[in-house]
Amino acid sequence: MKVTQAEFIISAVGPDQYPDDALPEIALAGRSNVGKSSLINRMINRKNLARTSSQPGKTQCLNYYRINDLLYFVDFPGYGYAKVSKTQRQAWGKMIERYLLERDTLKLVLQVVDLRHPPSKDDIMMREWLIHYEIPTCVVMTKADKLPKSQWHKHMKVIKNDLQLTAENPMVMFSSELGLGKDELWEIISRYTQQAEEVVEDSTDDVGNPQS
Repeated sequence: MKVTQAEFIISAVGPDQYPDDALPEIALAGRSNVGKSSLINRMINRKNLARTSSQPGKTQCLNYYRINDLLYFVDFPGYGYAKVSKTQRQAWGKMIERYLLERDTLKLVLQVVDLRHPPSKDDIMMREWLIHYEIPTCVVMTKADKLPKSQWHKHMKVIKNDLQLTAENPMVMFSSELGLGKDELWEIISRYTQQAEEVVEDSTDDVGNPQS
């Protein structure tokens, strides 16, 4: 996708603040400091629309970014940050769970993990949760530029095994620094948003042309 327009819309904490224009939404979930903001900035060719921080736990809401007036990226608070209070973590968890289970315009979750390290317990729990509720997911393995190419396959294998990924599960190796994986990830996103459009069109046809 050629991005010609990208803008921050809102930091939402509940459904009453979510956009109501029914555009497809692509959510990003991952632990703190895994590189979600950098991923967003690379995908939209902007340096700092999504604010990156060396301080984990900074994102505390669902941050909406509208792309080309065609779809949204929805950046979740990072999970697994110990210095956030238990009460705050529970509040984030309820907010995210409600969004994932009730948001009709959600078309795909990008579960972002660090290629350099085995998935954390929180990564595995998130993956199992997404599988249980049959939520479409693409695993994005960031920070590939931090590893020698000779180690990529070994680290990918660990992540695939720990997260129970099969050949049917979309996954992308990504580097915000190099742009590696950007085009492949846009193809996957386009596939899921296109599927959403086709479902809407099919439903319209059914209504407009009822079977006798």
